[in-house]
Amino acid sequence: MIRRGPFVAGDLVQLTDPKGRLHTVVMEPGGRFHTHKGALLHDDLIGVNEGSVVQTDLGVSYLALRPLMSDFVLSMPRGAAIIYPKDASEILFRADIRPGHTVVEAGVGSGALSLWLLQALGSDGSLVSIERREEFADIARANVETFYHGAPPCPWDVRLGDLNDVLPAMAPESVDRVILDMLTPWECLDASLDALASGGVLLVYVATVTQLSRMMEAMRESKRLTVPQATESIVRNWHVEGLAVRPDHRGVGHTGFLTWARKLSVGTTLPERVGRKVKPEYAAEDVEAWTPGAVGARVETEKKVKELAKESRKRASKASAEDAQ
Repeated sequence: MIRRGPFVAGDLVQLTDPKGRLHTVVMEPGGRFHTHKGALLHDDLIGVNEGSVVQTDLGVSYLALRPLMSDFVLSMPRGAAIIYPKDASEILFRADIRPGHTVVEAGVGSGALSLWLLQALGSDGSLVSIERREEFADIARANVETFYHGAPPCPWDVRLGDLNDVLPAMAPESVDRVILDMLTPWECLDASLDALASGGVLLVYVATVTQLSRMMEAMRESKRLTVPQATESIVRNWHVEGLAVRPDHRGVGHTGFLTWARKLSVGTTLPERVGRKVKPEYAAEDVEAWTPGAVGARVETEKKVKELAKESRKRASKASAEDAQ
């Protein structure tokens, strides 16, 4: 549902302080927003037009807007590393996500990519999100429910388990797009391709060059895909004030690599590419660099994940309860 006009109870409101720092809160009657810059009553915001400036009891001004999805994703509770907006937009472009598609994603993490996919699929599409850890699935559900006020724009099925166990239960070639964001995606390649329709897109997001290398080799060796391609996106903001025009000192550099290809029809063999160089060989010790232990991944403690899940559920219940009134 598109929301515009004055803020109402249940709205997500993004408050920007004089230094540009963002705070996202759910409006509820009687609620208070506290910082060291003073307190702001939710009742003072409810009924105020979006794009207004409000002040705390200490006189500090905050700009109040409904958050864009990119703002929400960067501020929401997260139990796993998120896919940043720059990569999410590239995924939607490279995988050609359209309204009406059936998409499978794994793993879900904190639900950042799920939010973008649900928006792109529209009311006629459907998203199946597969996650091995129940705590991460809970955080993702709560984040999606918070942003969409309890009702995603299209059917969303979150399934717990391993991709290799969940996908075989789906009808063969019933999926338009498969997006993998996991430590060892090559282990799920066959199951992904069995579910993917001919001409469908397989897209994989990985963090390191060793993962990228092994995944692309697995995609080539499967003989079931077009020639895989790979890319990364780097965004650099600029400071522009009068004649002071220069790149910002801070930027979002490397976050991950994307590799993608399309599924061939059964029995199809790609023609030899003209001028293709002979692929260099690799030895057993090189394969060791592709193992999960060598790749390394950030691991959140169980306590931290439970705290994040509790916070996410609390925010989602607030948004849904106020929206229902």
